[in-house]
Amino acid sequence: MPIFHFDHSHIRALEPTTFDARKMLERSDLQRLLRAQLDVIVPDAMLLTEEFGDWSDSRRRIDLLAIDRDANLVVIELKRTEDAGHVELQALRYAAMVSTMTFDQAVDAHAAYLRRLGRDDDARQAILGFLGWDESTEGDFARDVRIVLVAGDFQKEITTAVLWLNERDLDIRCVRMRPYVFNGEVLVDVQQVIPLPEAADYQVRVRQRNEQRRVTAALAGERDRTRFDVTVNGSLYPGLNKRRAILVVVRGLAAAGVSPEEMMHTVPERGDRFFVSADGELDAVAFNAAVRSAREVQGRPYDSARWFCMEDELIRSGGRTYAVSNQWGLGTEDAIRALVSKFPQTGVAAEPSREAL
Repeated sequence: MPIFHFDHSHIRALEPTTFDARKMLERSDLQRLLRAQLDVIVPDAMLLTEEFGDWSDSRRRIDLLAIDRDANLVVIELKRTEDAGHVELQALRYAAMVSTMTFDQAVDAHAAYLRRLGRDDDARQAILGFLGWDESTEGDFARDVRIVLVAGDFQKEITTAVLWLNERDLDIRCVRMRPYVFNGEVLVDVQQVIPLPEAADYQVRVRQRNEQRRVTAALAGERDRTRFDVTVNGSLYPGLNKRRAILVVVRGLAAAGVSPEEMMHTVPERGDRFFVSADGELDAVAFNAAVRSAREVQGRPYDSARWFCMEDELIRSGGRTYAVSNQWGLGTEDAIRALVSKFPQTGVAAEPSREAL
């Protein structure tokens, strides 16, 4: 679908072009520009390094390596061509190779990148600040690796492969950057073509179905396997993992009249990563649609798989509907302790599970 220019008398289609025709190179132009404005292709992510290849027996390098707010690694591969080659296979190899990266290795990679730019920023503090962490915990770092493929266009064999892999619970996104010429300048139409917006709800359901399986498997190998016994008005909810414990505690406090704003003030380090909300007392479908629409206006992504937003999980308070984040790692026990101690009159209590003793 072309892009059109409207004026008072005509509608004209912009002239399509290619990066090659405009003499824009993959590394020295596209990669250089995108590394400075990563949000153009990957909203809400932090660049760790470029041309990363710190592994043995391979001379291949990741174009751009980033992390998202949930401390997942993001492998970004760029192709200026119209067919994107075998970019999906290349990216899968890179994702597998980088999947064992530790927090300290990420700090070393970012520090080396900053030195190449002539900067002396504290790499560790930069990463911790982006993640909102006080200190690192390996159990919460790089639980998953996302892949973002960026190209002038994608052949059908690539899009078919990506859709098939995403159905098997990978997170691969295809971002098309299509250049046009207008008044001698290059305009670029940047569109995420996989997953398509109309397919997003389906993929969210798939991820929600498998999320608990991944969490259970990950918890089995973590140092922090703490579970919690939560009591709400005399009813005991034993052996809850930290995510479910947070949900039960927060819903119990809300039922006792504590507002989400009061809870956010009690755990200020979570910031806007504690709740997401929308105006009105909404059901799950309307809530997710409203939040997604609001985030799109702000240029921010919304992945409902990262929030407790099923019908029986939502919280309605003060004319708004709220969903609690299900992305909890470092400081979870401190957050639970702060919430229950701040509002003892509510009858909500929590302690490390007796089942683990």
